[in-house]
Amino acid sequence: MNNIRHKIAVAAGVAAVSILAFVASAQEQKKSNVSPEQEKKMTEFIQTQVERLTDNLNLETWQTFYVDSIMNHDMRALQEELADLSSAKVSNTEIYVKVNDKWNEKIYNSMKAVLNETQWARYLKMGAGKDKKMRDKRAAKAAAK
Repeated sequence: MNNIRHKIAVAAGVAAVSILAFVASAQEQKKSNVSPEQEKKMTEFIQTQVERLTDNLNLETWQTFYVDSIMNHDMRALQEELADLSSAKVSNTEIYVKVNDKWNEKIYNSMKAVLNETQWARYLKMGAGKDKKMRDKRAAKAAAK
């Protein structure tokens, strides 16, 4: 009986690894609409922003790690989504603004979870507070339509 359970567990493990390999392969094959030059510029931009936030907010090492992760994930997702819209020849600027607002709102909320009260107040004064007000104003205007 234990031998059968062992064989089932091994088969399930092999199946799981096969599925993960297939998913990873499919993701790699997905054609990115972001050029290598754009990718390089984004990497430099993110690095500059993380350094600026680390210095201005006196981030601890663990906070810098999270800020770097947040910026890398969300900014690259924003870049990819905007590139997809551009390659689809979307010309409505409101759509681009909505996508930009969506990802900037995610960054805002993620940063709020990572920063302490003093850092958060400084972060808002660095422009995040003004940006949030503008996003909220655009969202209210869009909801009123």
